[in-house]
Amino acid sequence: MKTDISRRDFIKTLGMAGLATAGMASCKGKNDNASVTKSEADGEVPADKMEMRTCPTTGDKVSLLGYGMMRLPHRPKPGADNEDEEEIDQEEVNRLVDYAIAHGVNYFDTSPAYCRGFSERSTGIALKRYPREKVYIATKLSNFNPATWSREGAMEIYRNSFKELQVDYIDYMLLHAVGGGQDCMEELNNRYMNNGMLDFLVDERKAGRIRNLGFSFHGDVKVFDYLLQQHDKYHWDFVQIQLNYVDWEHATATNPGNIDAVYLYGELQKRGIPAIVMEPLLGGRLARVPDFIVARLKQRDPERSVASWAFRFAGTFPGVLTVLSGMTLMEHLQDNLRSYCPLVPLNDDDMTFLKDIANHIAGLNSIPCNECDYCMPCPYGINIPAIFHHYNKCLNEGNIPNDVQDENYRRARRAYLVSYDRAIPKVRQADHCIGCGQCVSHCPQRINIPRELHKISDFVDKLKRESTIL
Repeated sequence: MKTDISRRDFIKTLGMAGLATAGMASCKGKNDNASVTKSEADGEVPADKMEMRTCPTTGDKVSLLGYGMMRLPHRPKPGADNEDEEEIDQEEVNRLVDYAIAHGVNYFDTSPAYCRGFSERSTGIALKRYPREKVYIATKLSNFNPATWSREGAMEIYRNSFKELQVDYIDYMLLHAVGGGQDCMEELNNRYMNNGMLDFLVDERKAGRIRNLGFSFHGDVKVFDYLLQQHDKYHWDFVQIQLNYVDWEHATATNPGNIDAVYLYGELQKRGIPAIVMEPLLGGRLARVPDFIVARLKQRDPERSVASWAFRFAGTFPGVLTVLSGMTLMEHLQDNLRSYCPLVPLNDDDMTFLKDIANHIAGLNSIPCNECDYCMPCPYGINIPAIFHHYNKCLNEGNIPNDVQDENYRRARRAYLVSYDRAIPKVRQADHCIGCGQCVSHCPQRINIPRELHKISDFVDKLKRESTIL
């Protein structure tokens, strides 16, 4: 395998010269358990109680909690002048990985597209300190850009993963985020079929350089159905899906571009294919629920965090092999470990309770952004995830000023405008969107990003005009 490729050459090969063109996720220190408090993460974490699941094809004993290496801790580069000049904090990554492994975590999920192309390297450095057989490493063939749809371009990405991870085999290899694009079937064919890459990966599995082969799915269900129809040919060892207690029955209702997890999981179960769960917290949104929902969750179980309900929900399904979480801070890792060390499955009453909670959350009409940063960077400097996060936060807290007749309207209007300016610099706000649409095809949630930005921009403009009248 080629081992002398430079970082610059690799970035070119992956098609990331402008970063946004490849849907590259950056490490911004965000995490799934965004609102777990220090007190909720206090206390002893059992070191020998991790719930383990068995992969039916290889017999792997996999930890129910999987470490998503997408939201790794970062720090400013020495002498950096702006937030984009950052680097992964490798010492902190090593510390988190050490703690995770000491408490039973053995599945680590990365991609060439995570952390601006440095996640695989960081993951390799952290895991190289352990015996290879002690951990399971998952990565992806992330050939998003048309420039990498050729066999040569895709092969370069595949081979570089071995170099960055410092391994001679991959435990779990995925076709990355199938189902997206303007013509999802055409894109699937171009990325993996026409260039012979899927057949190549099957041969690599036979040769032992890949131990398990699967795909991660976002988007149009016809791609999901098509690939499952090919199960007899490709023998999928696993499939990665978005599953949480809101998306279980409300994914389509809250975002027509998605499909309910109850269908995805059910189809996998029919074929005996284990599911790997991504977005158990919807990018942290299920840890940042409105106060009235927090109160209900705490009333039912005062000792558990808000986030733990979502992890227990995902882990309750026996066909789930592991549940991925991007954990940036130690307290969030500890909180998630408590959910699965050991797992206390939800009972029927708990499921009914969460179904009611999901109905309330689905009715909030929030923007279904998971803050994955695949849309970033915007060529016009707009901070898309931060804008959506601010809007959803205000919505969750009941601070969206809607009715001018409301007695608190003036206060709410001023609070929204002030907090908007504090959260996002003016040069990066929604009014700078020109509607180029470059971000749309990279969004796994299939959000019409320009439309949502324009709605927020119009809303802010309306509030500003009213401030001169009232």
